[in-house]
Order: sequence, then C-alpha cells, then structure tokens
Amino acid sequence: MSKPEPAAFSARLIDWQRQHGRHTLPWQRTRDPYRVWLSEIMLQQTQVATVLGYYERFLQRFPDVRALAAAPQDEVLALWSGLGYYSRARNLHRCAQAVVAEHGGEFPRASTQLAALPGIGRSTAAAIAAFCFGERVAILDGNVKRVLTRVLGFHGDLAEAAQERRLWEHATDLLPHEHIEAYTQGLMDLGATLCLARSPHCLICPVREGCVARREGRPEQYPVKTRKLKRKARENVWLWLRWQGRHWLVQRPASGVWAGLWSLPEFDSTEALGAASQGWPGEGEALPGFTHVLTHLDWTLHPRRWTFPAQMPQQQIERIVAAWPTGRWFSTEEALRSGLPAPLRKLLAT
Repeated sequence: MSKPEPAAFSARLIDWQRQHGRHTLPWQRTRDPYRVWLSEIMLQQTQVATVLGYYERFLQRFPDVRALAAAPQDEVLALWSGLGYYSRARNLHRCAQAVVAEHGGEFPRASTQLAALPGIGRSTAAAIAAFCFGERVAILDGNVKRVLTRVLGFHGDLAEAAQERRLWEHATDLLPHEHIEAYTQGLMDLGATLCLARSPHCLICPVREGCVARREGRPEQYPVKTRKLKRKARENVWLWLRWQGRHWLVQRPASGVWAGLWSLPEFDSTEALGAASQGWPGEGEALPGFTHVLTHLDWTLHPRRWTFPAQMPQQQIERIVAAWPTGRWFSTEEALRSGLPAPLRKLLAT
C-alpha cells in the first residue's frame, strides 16, 4: 500500500472541487446542521436525483428540527414513502426528538456528540461537523471508501472491523489543516462523479498521479469486501379489502421489512386466502402480480381485491377484519397521507 503526501493530495482535491465539483445542490448553500443532517440521511444509499424532491417536500412540511420532532411518526413515514430504507425515517424522527429533548433544539457541534444521536453514524456525524462547524474530522461513506481504497491501494477486507478501523486511520492522516469543507465535499464529489464503482474516469481524475489502483490498472477491484449480502426470494398474496369506498390497511410490525408502515394483509398462498375468505359476501378480483426489489429481497406480490357489498352490516365486517387487530379503515385520501410502501401507494392511486 502506498500513501500519498497529505498536503499535495488535499490541495489537488480542494482545487478540483472548487473548479469542477458540485456547488448547486440545495444542502450546499447552508451551514444549518438540520438541513445538512437531513440531506446526509436521505443520501444514504439513494441517488441525488431521487433525493432532491423529497428534500424540498420535507423542508416545506418540517422547516426545522422542532417541527419534525413534534410531528406524528406516521406523517414522517408518509413523506418518506417511496424513498426506501424506512428505518432512516424512523431514526430521523427519533433523532429530532432527542435533539429537542436533550440539546434544547440545537444540534451538538462536535462529531463525537453528534454520533451519539439516534441514526447518526460516525461518517454522517463527521460530515455535519465538518460542513457546519468546520471540525477537522474524516468521513468514510461508501463513495469515500471507494476513492481512498483505490488511491491507497488498500487491500484490507472492509468486511472486517479491524480493516475498516485501519482505513479510518488513513482517512484521518490525509486530512488538511484548513479548507476542510471543500476537502470533504471534494471526496464526496469525486466518488459520485468520477471514481465510479464501474468504469471510473481515471484520465480526468485530479488525484490520478498518486493513485495505486490506476497504476495497477484494476480500480474496479477496490474496495475489497468479501462478505456479500445474500439475496432472498419471497412470495405472498396481498389482500385488498374494500367497503363503502374505504380500504382495510394493517400496520406492519416495528421491525422488519416496511416496519411501521400501513400495508395490506398477506397470505402465503391463494389457497390460504381461499380458505380464509370462504363464505365472504362480495366478490374477489385477481390483479396483475409484480416483484418488488428490496436490498436483500425479491418480493413477489399477487394482489387480490375483494369488495364487500355497501349494504353489508358493520358487525359482519368487524368479524372478518378482526383477524388483523392492527388494522383500520382508510379513505383513499387518508391512506395516501399515511406511511405506505411504494407499491401500495401506486396501487391505491390508480
């Protein structure tokens, strides 16, 4: 492994960022930790183009940390719906409440204190502290790991905690003594625009001269991480119950896929649904199935829409839906204002 000279490395990166980096993103025009924090959480595993609309809508509804802390979680999840990785939204809400309850509504200025808040890891805490308070501290998100492992020729397996700690140490050693904001943004921009996971643009990279991976001719082999996420497949029947223009939705458990969101009752098979619905009044309709792709799961869902007669007695309805004690009836408008999985939102909106 070869280490670049820190002063030269940071100078080239800072100069490149100022000339060619990104400067027009809405969260770059502020030192407000609330806005920077919100963008950092939204950008985790999500592309900038996707985040932009969500970021603006969030700020319109929750302009500061106190507004977010005071909101019902369901409203937060509703605004997050479609952005994915919903644990981020739940932690976002918990973090806002902690900032208000424990810090008087003001974000701590030190990265170590920020990292103690719910849902803020070491790299996110460092980004907030660097951008908002000028703290000289290293970040190490996915893009930055890729840049630094390539530049350094770092062969350590990042699936191992000890190797990730080593990379943190190297990242800290490379920090400049001034212009930490431009340097930090430069690392992010380099990973997002040039030092791509596939087909990196090495010929126009500002740090190409000292990059071990470019010299080796195999940048795509960095970073090294042997432990791969095992994908799973799952298949369910989705039961969409309707009565008098309303929909029966159930709240999912507090952990697992779509935790805390409102969704449709699930069955393991059409046979299981047939057994449960035997004798129900009304009629069922099979809708086209689809596969929803999650980080670790390919989930095939087969929606079955069942419409009860409008004049059906409420007592009879209540006996049927008692099978799902976490459920309740929603109008379409109420449902679309709630936290829904993206495929259900699409289904209800059609």
